[in-house]
Amino acid sequence: MGIDLKGASFEGWRRENGRMGVRNHVIILPVDDLSNAAAEAVANNIKGAMAIPHAYGRLQFGADLDLHFRTLIGTGTNPNVAGVVVIGIEPGWTGRVVEGIAKSGKPVEGFAIEQNGDINTIASASRAAYKMVKHASRLKKTKAPITELWVSTKCGESDTTSGLASCPTVGNAFDKLWENGNTLVFGETSEITGGEHLVAARCKTPEIAEQFMAMFNRYQRVIEANKTNDLSESQPTKGNIEGGLTTIEEKALGNIQKIGKKCTVDGVLDKAEAPTHPGLWFMDSSSAAAEMVTLCAASGYAVHFFPTGQGNVIGNPILPVIKITANPRTQRTMSEHIDVDVTGLLQKRMNMDDAGEALLDCMLRTADGELTAAELLGHREYSLTRLYESA
Repeated sequence: MGIDLKGASFEGWRRENGRMGVRNHVIILPVDDLSNAAAEAVANNIKGAMAIPHAYGRLQFGADLDLHFRTLIGTGTNPNVAGVVVIGIEPGWTGRVVEGIAKSGKPVEGFAIEQNGDINTIASASRAAYKMVKHASRLKKTKAPITELWVSTKCGESDTTSGLASCPTVGNAFDKLWENGNTLVFGETSEITGGEHLVAARCKTPEIAEQFMAMFNRYQRVIEANKTNDLSESQPTKGNIEGGLTTIEEKALGNIQKIGKKCTVDGVLDKAEAPTHPGLWFMDSSSAAAEMVTLCAASGYAVHFFPTGQGNVIGNPILPVIKITANPRTQRTMSEHIDVDVTGLLQKRMNMDDAGEALLDCMLRTADGELTAAELLGHREYSLTRLYESA
């Protein structure tokens, strides 16, 4: 008997904007790389607060700057976050991030280092973090139907077992979640190359197909303008090749298995944009693991499915990453990183429905608070996507 998603529920935190989160983080969010040290000092002062350092935030402009703000604001408004302390080198950009997060209704305060210095800023921000952690610790969980759980997916270190088993496992779970009315997303624009026509054919309307192809062709223009002879050692990666994938087209056909057999693509998002209704969305995004998962977190997703072949250790500060493998060697050598073992698919000890149900069961446990392997091992990879070099 499979999981009854229609009757399934989870216990999480209802945020001020109505979204349901499965974690209750208070984050210290630097606007720029210069503010990382202050953010980490605040997190060291206040136990229960978590700094999210990153490498960028100075001299960006245009669409790149818009994406930077969209990602930071989206991170702060993610339902897995209870409160945010923002620290920036200057007040203007700091205030812009604070204002964006404040629209969600959740607690947020901002602090600028210029004309204050690190020591005064750390002291003031620590007091704010103290209050927020105290507030977050008082919040009570509430029950919600599983339709309120937003689920994202991205694969990594793919090999032949990915396309044959672990990606189809996600597809099986996505089919069931999509029929249930959940909000889902996939992406990895470069890793659809050679299979883009298959995704376009799955789009719900001609208009959505046109939007998808516009996103895909935008990526293609960047590659054509900057490549040498090929994408050697980037697509496919050395790990992909060692795992038996010889071309990006082979990789794409496995990657696309994650959207199942029944789902239609119901909308298209630019990087770090939030969906506006339930269904399966395509988000234009990098195929780099940390970048894509960071974008999913910024788009508001609360749980992430990550099938891997050769083995990937990715986590995220605020988005629980559930890793799935069908590779017996990876399960044997990297078992501490794997949440769902579907090696039985290739060994004929389980069928695809069994695998999909195992993933959904892990999803439900994660939504109720069980820590993922990446969380237990302290993996908090947070990587911003850059479009241009700095001004």
